[in-house]
Amino acid sequence: MKIMIAYDGSRNARLALAQTITMFRDLKPVITLVAVAENPRDITSGNEDMFQQEVTELKNHLAEAMEVCEQEQVSAENMLLEGDPRKMLLFAAEKKVHPEMLVIARHSHEPDGGFIARSLTYFVDELDYMTFGSVSSFLARRIQCPLLILPSR
Repeated sequence: MKIMIAYDGSRNARLALAQTITMFRDLKPVITLVAVAENPRDITSGNEDMFQQEVTELKNHLAEAMEVCEQEQVSAENMLLEGDPRKMLLFAAEKKVHPEMLVIARHSHEPDGGFIARSLTYFVDELDYMTFGSVSSFLARRIQCPLLILPSR
């Protein structure tokens, strides 16, 4: 089974990798970890430095994830792309990897307060969805393979 995991090295991405290995180990999966570095909006030296730092961090996260796969005796490969994460993950799935399943981790935006905090968070999430759309909602509307969205914990 060929599984692609959107991987950014976050806590939720690490959990998604561990859960994917646990759930699909018996199917002898080949996992492709795909990370995306967002291009800077303008080409100032400060933005270029931040972009290069992000690329370095993503390479380190991918190397750590590859070690996890090796320890768990799961076949894995990785890919680092540049651009809009939503579009690049879709591109990787449809043009490069051709997975039987795409796994992504939903990022946590849990409020820590009561009703007002939850309402404000809900409003901000809805506004974000209407204007930009989250990675998971973008992919859910467009991807041609099964999509597994793992919740944050």
